[in-house]
Amino acid sequence: MRFASFRWIIATIPFSPAFAASCESLRSLSLPHATVTVAQDVGAGQFTSPDAGGRGRGADAFKDLPAFCRVSLALTPSSDSDIKVEVWLPATGWNGKFLAAGGGGGASAAIQGSLNIAGLAAALRKGFATATTDTGHTGATLSFAIDHPERLVDFGYRATHEMTVDAKAVIAAFYGAGPQLSYWNGCAAAGRQGMMEVQRFPADYDGVVVSAAASNWAHLQTWSLSMYEATHKDEASYIPPAKYPLIHKAAVEQCDAIDGVNDGLIENPRRCQFDPAVLECKGAETSTCLTKGQVQAARQIYSGLTNPRTKSQIFPGLEPGSELGWGSLADGAEPSLYIRETFKYLAFKDPQWDYKTHPVDFDADAATAERNSEAVSATNPDLRPFFSRGGKMIIYHGWTDPLIAPGDSVNYYKRVVDTVGSANASRSLRLYMVPGMNHCRGGEGPDDFDMQPIMEQWREEQKAPASVVASKISDGKVVRTRPLCPYPQTSAYKGAGSIDDAANFVCR
Repeated sequence: MRFASFRWIIATIPFSPAFAASCESLRSLSLPHATVTVAQDVGAGQFTSPDAGGRGRGADAFKDLPAFCRVSLALTPSSDSDIKVEVWLPATGWNGKFLAAGGGGGASAAIQGSLNIAGLAAALRKGFATATTDTGHTGATLSFAIDHPERLVDFGYRATHEMTVDAKAVIAAFYGAGPQLSYWNGCAAAGRQGMMEVQRFPADYDGVVVSAAASNWAHLQTWSLSMYEATHKDEASYIPPAKYPLIHKAAVEQCDAIDGVNDGLIENPRRCQFDPAVLECKGAETSTCLTKGQVQAARQIYSGLTNPRTKSQIFPGLEPGSELGWGSLADGAEPSLYIRETFKYLAFKDPQWDYKTHPVDFDADAATAERNSEAVSATNPDLRPFFSRGGKMIIYHGWTDPLIAPGDSVNYYKRVVDTVGSANASRSLRLYMVPGMNHCRGGEGPDDFDMQPIMEQWREEQKAPASVVASKISDGKVVRTRPLCPYPQTSAYKGAGSIDDAANFVCR
């Protein structure tokens, strides 16, 4: 107990490094398989993004940045590698910690080869040393995977690991000491990368926060294609986007009050037994009903995808309450970019593949996609090497996510618990399912919260997370707060007081 208290005291003392090197001198730093291409001091408010594809662009996007040392690296862990890395080091006020900025930029973030400049800026503002990588390619395509297996490995997991190792070396060279603790925090593509780090390189990070991780890559994209086919297999199955609100309204009206409060949200969709057949037209189709084909398509969206031969689940379906976002996968002139890129370059290795002329076999072709995506998928539930060294992990996922079925995070959490044991999992792992939240953020429910300080308290102060207060912000004002509960608990109304105040709810 006395030792634990001492460690907490140390963790709360501001870190004051004695600089071991000037920023410019890092240009001559020797690193295995890496070359320093830029090492320059950047004055407060003077940064201009070098990456036209990065997020957070705009004339004033970085005017509030403090002074920092910017280091750019070119990594070649294999003869075919071409990995770019940025490492940013606060000139003053470093908190002694490292926070990685995973993921790419833009709507195609899951495969985008670009530097997460906005993520670097966010970490720097909080006093972290930080780094990001383009994962070894440019552009929103997986075409590099054909005849370049090493580049697929870079994209899958090696680039983030090499970035981490080299960033820590740069930090140590600049400050005279490496980071006291290292953290990862990211959603979707960055969530998958965080999962990879924990599973393959358990010593890289001390705390990892991941949301809506695109970790089960081949199964995710195979299921995504089934979503598209559900509404496009014939004309009768197509659900016009104008009918999504109709289905959403019916689902919420049936299941909203299950948790004891009418608040426009389905607290736990797994308790909702909504059947879209209640909307089936009694006669001719109108805008207020669904045809028989549309009912079947909606049922398929809710039920997910199973292997037609083995009957095993490939990927869970979307949940009741998610209907307003169905167009992300179920509508459009063709399947989503991720689907096309996965089947062109990973499953079939054919740039000319087209779903109309070469329909996907959800048994054999799905197995091929899974086999060829091994370097990209992060599904190993054995996190004992990470947990045994004190590593902590928080997973969160919005129940109304229309892009990555939230049940995948629930399934992974359960597999981890089964593998490592409930006692071990309770010391090191938390899952938060967020009612009414879409992909990473957004949706009708409270979606504004920050898991990073929760993670830091857990790892540094041994303060295990319980409920986390989330806010719903409209026009710059907080209009509702609600506790997020560690799975399998859910939020329950106490029976008195405003339903928009988290204080009137409890986790059960």
